[in-house]
Amino acid sequence: MKLTQIYSLFITILLWYAFAVIYREIIPFPHDVITQFIRLYPGELQVHIVASLKRIIIGLGISIILGVHIGLLIGLSKKSETLLLPLVYGLYPVPKAALLPVLIIILGIGDLTKIVLIIVIVIFPIIISVKDAVRAIPEEVFYVSRSVSLSRVQLYKDVIIPAILPSLFTTIRIGIGIAIAVLYLSENFATFYGVGYYITLNMTNPVKLFAGIFSLSLIGLILFKGIELLEKQLCKWV
Repeated sequence: MKLTQIYSLFITILLWYAFAVIYREIIPFPHDVITQFIRLYPGELQVHIVASLKRIIIGLGISIILGVHIGLLIGLSKKSETLLLPLVYGLYPVPKAALLPVLIIILGIGDLTKIVLIIVIVIFPIIISVKDAVRAIPEEVFYVSRSVSLSRVQLYKDVIIPAILPSLFTTIRIGIGIAIAVLYLSENFATFYGVGYYITLNMTNPVKLFAGIFSLSLIGLILFKGIELLEKQLCKWV
């Protein structure tokens, strides 16, 4: 762990203790929350964390796969840009969280509704990020690749993919935060498993409530660290 991260963690815990002292009836102390989390995780909390983690990983995974392919298609083809970009720009500003009741009616109350909601929110920034990264590649690079007879596979491997990866990872990190927020919202509707459901269920129990919030933070941290490690392996030139 870097020194700056240790410093940030120290400040966060210090502020948490300060607010716990001021609002002691509402906000529990960090050590009480962590103790409760450790006690609850093997039992009632584990099933909720696993359910939420599964939904967010599947949603993010599908968003990345589809978003990258559509973004590349728009970025590399003028015809695809003409057909698809107006649709992307038209749908992107729509408040996706408002679609939750519609998705529940169409898809039911299972995991699919939560996963689809994550996808429709996260996929658009990925499409736009990949499209912009492809467009930022100088035309000269493509001329040179043609002159040295690079195959399509080599062009993607050596030129296009390295060009889009840094901005893609940045967008994925932003998408993780959005996906967790949306997941909390969706798990408050017609479900019995998930950290969002667990938090709402324990609104009158501050320690359990904050143990649920701590669980969401832990899910985010795990995903962020996973993306960070993957980025270090795939973007060594950055």
